[in-house]
Amino acid sequence: MTAAAESNRIAQLIESAERAQTNGRGAEAARLLGEAQALAPTDHRVLTALGIRALRLNDLPTARQHLERAAGREPRSPALWLNLAYCRRMQGDAPGELAALDQALALEPRFYPAVLQKASWLEQHGKPKEAAFLYDVFLHCLPPPSQTPPALKSAIEHAQRVVSADHDALGELIAARIAGAAVDPGASRARFDHCIEVLLGRRRVFTAQPTFMHFPKLAAIEFFERRDFPWLDALEAGSSSMREELLALLEDPGTDSEIVPYVDYPAHQPLDQWRTLNRSKQWGAYYLLKDGVRIESHLARCPRTAALLAAAPLADVPGQAPTAFFSLLQPHTRIPPHTGVTNTRVVVHVPLVIPQGCGFRVGSETRSWKLGEAWVFDDTIEHEAWNESDEPRYILIIDIWNPLLTEAEREWVRIATTAVAEYRRA
Repeated sequence: MTAAAESNRIAQLIESAERAQTNGRGAEAARLLGEAQALAPTDHRVLTALGIRALRLNDLPTARQHLERAAGREPRSPALWLNLAYCRRMQGDAPGELAALDQALALEPRFYPAVLQKASWLEQHGKPKEAAFLYDVFLHCLPPPSQTPPALKSAIEHAQRVVSADHDALGELIAARIAGAAVDPGASRARFDHCIEVLLGRRRVFTAQPTFMHFPKLAAIEFFERRDFPWLDALEAGSSSMREELLALLEDPGTDSEIVPYVDYPAHQPLDQWRTLNRSKQWGAYYLLKDGVRIESHLARCPRTAALLAAAPLADVPGQAPTAFFSLLQPHTRIPPHTGVTNTRVVVHVPLVIPQGCGFRVGSETRSWKLGEAWVFDDTIEHEAWNESDEPRYILIIDIWNPLLTEAEREWVRIATTAVAEYRRA
């Protein structure tokens, strides 16, 4: 028998055994699996089928032995790791269950049965906020209702209850913080309240596509009018100085270790379009400010750039903003279409080193960088960038408040964003 014929025969035996088991013919199923095992005792398909049969018979030690051997033979199967996680749960091996679930999710972050089981694990082990976060992920990973297995109905309803309660608790925290804030009591809160209702899942977003906070009723502007930002004159006038400091940095061999991947997600998170660039210096960042924290050693090496940043009206949210960095895009690299975290702030690009063949698109408008000319755009609108040249591209990126927000709305956003971060850490 050829290898291909043997593989087909094994698949047929396993399928027939499953059909026999489903129809209540357990002895026939055992005979067919025994035949498959005799043909290929180390085939991961055979080991998995034997493990699942042992699970059905509540023979947990045998099930675990078969499934662990199968995982060793085929470690790239998320479903196999999920079966092993279930077996370990039945044995009361909580650390082993979690390890198997993380293996499954590292392979397929949107594998919703594993997301559901990990959410349940977190809930059972006293981590309600982390569980609520994953239950929310589970609900967003489900297939369309017409394709969702009916057996998931109770799990979906439970996930919805947990997520709703979590949102209610977070909403109460934000409301308490807002109530105690010294903000103009006459300022209109309509847009801010809409913003929080979206954040808590009580209203849908129909226009912009932020990944964190949507502030409603702000115009979806791809590129803002340059004349609305007269303070950019100073940044543009200083772009030659910034370029000189950047080039001096790049001449120092030690700088390479201080340039970090801009995209840096754990392997078990949904990567979507970031799979190629995750943890890659193809898109690198030399941070001057990061999440509201000054990188003093980097600022000291770029004093003229630091002075220009100090004079710019940057966004300011404790622990979140501002961020400012030299952005490196390596030759023949494309940043895929994506959206930013919130439209409460907008992004400034200052071009510093721009080879031919570089471009940038926001929504329906595509532009080419020109040295000495900055622009401002809403990064919650789908955007992408590319460098088709043989040389690296460098720009300065900073974030500023969306100019359409009032001062009161900015303060409310600071309070709410800080509360969210505090809530998630607790």
